[in-house]
Parts: sequence; structure tokens; C-alpha cells
Amino acid sequence: MATTAVQLFSLPVSDQDRSRDFYVATLGFELVGDVVMGPDQRRVQARPPGGVDHPGEPFETMPPGAAQGTVLETDDLDGDVAALDAKGVRTVGGVRQAPRGRFVTFDESDGNGLVFHTTH
Repeated sequence: MATTAVQLFSLPVSDQDRSRDFYVATLGFELVGDVVMGPDQRRVQARPPGGVDHPGEPFETMPPGAAQGTVLETDDLDGDVAALDAKGVRTVGGVRQAPRGRFVTFDESDGNGLVFHTTH
């Protein structure tokens, strides 16, 4: 296999406007698209610099808030933690050291668990 990156993934959310605002205003992602796909279907796509993210429609088998452990790489973990704190986003357990770097966990607007990670 020659997989080199994750191009797209979906997160289950209950309110796409709130999710879009969290990823764009809170995390600083770029809004790539917000398209109505049909009755009761909408695709909101946002991406961080150098990556792709896609807050999507909920799946029956994956209710909003069910996704945990999405890791976002950062070059400034301490700065990102300070920015989250300034925007009222609580981290869980503070910054922790692991064998391959430092990380912090937090929940996005629907309770999906995210991780900021750095090797610095």
C-alpha cells in the first residue's frame, strides 16, 4: 500500500453551524465548503493548514460526540492550549508527556474528543 495521508474524515455532529463555527473560529480552520446536498443533507468541510477535516452528518451507528482520539499535530502546543483556554475550551488533564512527544486532549462543540500533539 502507498497511503501517504488521510484526505478526509467525518465527525458526527448534531448542529453543523455550531460545529463549523467551532472548527473555523475556535481552531482556526479554513472553511472549504458548505453545500446543501439534498433534503436534510449538508456537507460542511473545513481544514487546518496542511490537513483536511470534515464535520459531517451524524451516522445512526455513530451519534454526535462518539468520535474520540482524533489527533491534530501542532508546532506550538503551549500556544494552542493558551488559545483554547482564552476561547473557553477546557482541556482534559492538562498537557501530558508521552514517549513520542507532548499532548493535550479536549472536546469539540459536540463532545467529539480531539488531541493536540507535538514532538517538540
